[in-house]
Amino acid sequence: MTEIDAKIDALVPAWLTLPDIAEMLGVEVTRVRQLVKEGQLIAVRRGENRALHVPAAFIDGDKVVKGLSGTLTLLRDDGFTDEEALEWLFTPDPSLPGTPAQALSENRGTEVKRRAQALAV
Repeated sequence: MTEIDAKIDALVPAWLTLPDIAEMLGVEVTRVRQLVKEGQLIAVRRGENRALHVPAAFIDGDKVVKGLSGTLTLLRDDGFTDEEALEWLFTPDPSLPGTPAQALSENRGTEVKRRAQALAV
């Protein structure tokens, strides 16, 4: 859980608080905190209250976007910080097209993971 900088805040189109995510997933807030702690989600502090927020693109209805957890693991294994991972996920990639986060939400996770693996080379 990190502080958000203006560049990343501008890249991410929408954010959700942990209680919002808990309601969407039908779980307790403590479970969402556990997902963050386990690295399945990235949460950052933002806004006046410095409350924890997760990019809305990481949630698909009542579940975490398919392929997100594996992609985050690959990026961390490549040495990415949470901030760098967010920047990579929300920066447009003409070869996808769109952003890696959009590709994940459109069930194109294999393409995203391939690009994440290539970053380590």
